[in-house]
Amino acid sequence: MEPRPPIPPPAEKRRTLRNRVFQFMDHLWSPWRYQYVQKEKTGGGCVFCLAASSERDDENLVVHRARKNFIILNLYPYSTGHLMVVPYQHVDNLQEASSETLEEMMLLVQQSERHLQEIYRPPGFNLGMNLGESAGAGIAEHIHMHVLPRWPGDTNFMTTVAETRVLPEDLSSTWRKLRAAFKGRD
Repeated sequence: MEPRPPIPPPAEKRRTLRNRVFQFMDHLWSPWRYQYVQKEKTGGGCVFCLAASSERDDENLVVHRARKNFIILNLYPYSTGHLMVVPYQHVDNLQEASSETLEEMMLLVQQSERHLQEIYRPPGFNLGMNLGESAGAGIAEHIHMHVLPRWPGDTNFMTTVAETRVLPEDLSSTWRKLRAAFKGRD
């Protein structure tokens, strides 16, 4: 058997209008991401502590307040209904959190799952924490548990290729629905 000849490098594509259009389409405009990317670290304190101490729950997207934790919508959600359960206690790891805080946190996660299921009917959920910046925590200085409703196809090409999320509902509508659900029964 004779060895195969080497494969020649691909020829450079001829520049055509069609190629230029496809090159343009590699870039998608997502102004809501610009707010996040351009946001400066102001040193104005922990965003969770600021939301916890404020009485403006609608502006801060705080859905529910309990004794040791509160529930807040993610300002940059991966899916509609993406919320976080956050302790009032400012700690960056689970060892520093009190057992009462952790117990209530899990009960609030359970209630969040129930309310999200009743409102949006997702077939699945992601629950989790990223402890530390190297683990992917965007706000590493204050622990928080993510609760994300998931649907088939919500990690489509827009998310994977373009790093863009397509959300069918604005945050204020999501806030109103969840706020009403938590006020209705806990």
